[in-house]
Amino acid sequence: HVQLEESGGGLVQPGGSLTLSCVASGRIVNIFDTAWYRQVSGGSRELVARIPRVGATTYADFVQGRFTASLDKTNNTLYLRMNDLKPEDTATYVCYVDTYYQWAHGAYKRQDYYGQGTQVTVSS
Repeated sequence: HVQLEESGGGLVQPGGSLTLSCVASGRIVNIFDTAWYRQVSGGSRELVARIPRVGATTYADFVQGRFTASLDKTNNTLYLRMNDLKPEDTATYVCYVDTYYQWAHGAYKRQDYYGQGTQVTVSS
């Protein structure tokens, strides 16, 4: 199967920046759509950014040009660069990856995965 390991979260002051990373490991053959979501404690998960396999990256309206999502296929790592962070950005950020991977000798499978999440807290 495929594992996702996230890092980069933490405590930052309003106006600060953070870069989140999500490394996908396993016998990955290809990566299709990827995305970043966030979830506030007790709330629903909301889409932050989506990187389609083909086409332009799209962002939620609340991003307002502050975040940049990218995928480095050379090392199967998804990034989310966040600038000008606001207290309302406080949430658990979760990566999503749709993969095609080898799960056994000669056997392949397409499956999507969510990471465990990394906490981002914006506070003075």
